[in-house]
Amino acid sequence: MRRLLTIAMSVVFATTALAQEMHEGKHDSATAHSMGKSASLEAATRTIEVSMLETEDGRMVFEPGLIEVQPGETVRFAISNVGLIEHEFVFDTPAEIIAHKDEMMMDAAHDMAHDSDNAITLQPGEDGELAWTFTDAGVFEFACLIPGHYEAGMFGPLVVRPTMM
Repeated sequence: MRRLLTIAMSVVFATTALAQEMHEGKHDSATAHSMGKSASLEAATRTIEVSMLETEDGRMVFEPGLIEVQPGETVRFAISNVGLIEHEFVFDTPAEIIAHKDEMMMDAAHDMAHDSDNAITLQPGEDGELAWTFTDAGVFEFACLIPGHYEAGMFGPLVVRPTMM
């Protein structure tokens, strides 16, 4: 009985640790993703500058509001929080964005900071970088998932579009 209890507790702790790691936005950079995979900053062939800010009318936005890339392209995102409050830049499939947004809304503390291959949280005045190689064409999304920010307009399409010949 004692051995069974020890095994059960080990499973609970391992599962809790994995869930916490995933909740904190920590992902294995070698893991393939439906959009592609993380890349080194040096491998980037193009830089896209992204600003995060609040507007005078109370909206929260990204500039630009649309990001377009091509399959096979490695992009460096140079992200700046030029706003007055904390923001984050997360990109993923629309379904994953909504699921993660809902998870953050349910988190009582609302203090989850993202620092992973496809996400970064920045305080006002901070800058950060992410690099990603996009593989498959499709329409994805970038967003700020801090509770209330998505609802205030802080999201946009990330389109991976093949060039027309």
